[in-house]
Parts: sequence; structure tokens; C-alpha cells
Amino acid sequence: MLENIKAVLFDMDGTLVDSIWIWGEIDIEYLGRHGYEVPKGLQQEIEGMSFSECAAYFKERFHIPDSVERIKAEWVESAKDKYAHEVEMKPGAQRFLRYLKKQGIPMGIATSSSRELLDTVMDSQKLSDYMDYCMTSCEAGAGKPAPDIYLQVAEHLGVEPKDCLIFEDTPTGMQAGLNAGSRVCAVADMFSESRKEMILGMAHYYIESFDQVLDGTYLQLR
Repeated sequence: MLENIKAVLFDMDGTLVDSIWIWGEIDIEYLGRHGYEVPKGLQQEIEGMSFSECAAYFKERFHIPDSVERIKAEWVESAKDKYAHEVEMKPGAQRFLRYLKKQGIPMGIATSSSRELLDTVMDSQKLSDYMDYCMTSCEAGAGKPAPDIYLQVAEHLGVEPKDCLIFEDTPTGMQAGLNAGSRVCAVADMFSESRKEMILGMAHYYIESFDQVLDGTYLQLR
């Protein structure tokens, strides 16, 4: 999988760290305060949106009187402690990062989450020891499936997108990697399990643990 790869890029939520469950809880609490139940399929509708795009979507769809900035601030306030103390790395991720570091392969994160939550994970999981450049979709100027964030992270790493391997857990994120012209490995996550068939039809590889990359037991799809 790593043959001829000059940089490895990671989505964060659901890919590098097990954190998607947090947002289900926050959506219930947040919308409940505004008199709404969480509609079916909400997570898929907002999948890939930047943090700002997601807040704007909530504001319009649920008629939230607060500003987009206030909505984002409330979400960060609700999530930050969980990201700092309850979120864990996905299986095998630390071992894989150590391997890439030892091999001198540059690494980056391209996340739809907020800068505050990205920095929280960077601190709690000591990812600064490994990552050479990190960017949010808000900073890139577009959410996924637009390729902007992956193109910009690759540029900052000094690597052509075609020479990058991208790890993602959702179809929207995978499409962003494919749109950038990179190779894409799908990472299993329980919140994307219902769309596994779609995911297998998109990605170049599929793993349930990052150990499979190093052990050579990953599923090669094309």
C-alpha cells in the first residue's frame, strides 16, 4: 500500500480517532434545547461539510436565532472536554504513525472539524510528534467532497497529490481524496457501516485496523 507513496494524509474524526459518537450526543442535546428532535439521516446530510458550513446548515434548517459563530462556539464548548479525555485513537493508529515517522514519510491531517477540536486532539494524543501539517476545511475554504483541503495539505508538504495516500472513513471524504487524484484507503467505523458496500466500491483499500497496513492484511479493492 505504501509503495511509491511520498506523504500520508488523514481525516481525523472516525478515521484517526474514534470520535463520531460524540456528535450524536451533541446533536440530541443541542437540537433539544431548541425544541427539535434529531431528524433521521442528519449525519449523512451534513457529512463532509466544514464546521462553518455545518453551523450555517443548522441555523437555516432549524431556524436557530444565534449567529453561526455562536453555534460553533457552543458545539466546541460541548465537545472539547470529551475530545480531551474520552476520545481514543483508532486501532493500530499509534503504531502506524510511529512507523511512518521512522521511515521519514511526511504526514498531515485534513479535517472537517474545528481548529479548536483539532488542537485538542493534537495535544491529548501528542500528534504534534508526528504531523507535519494540519488543516481544517474552514481554513481550506471548502468542505468535502471538494478536493481543496487535500490539495492544500499536499502542497504544504511539498508533495504531488498523486503521490499521497489518504485515509478516510466516509464516502464524502473518500470522494474528496479521489477528486484530489490521490490513492484512498477506507477505515472502518461503526457509523459508516451501513454504507460499507458504497465505500468498498470507492476506495483503493479497506482496513479495520491500521495494523493491517503494516501486516499486509488489508483488503485491496482495485
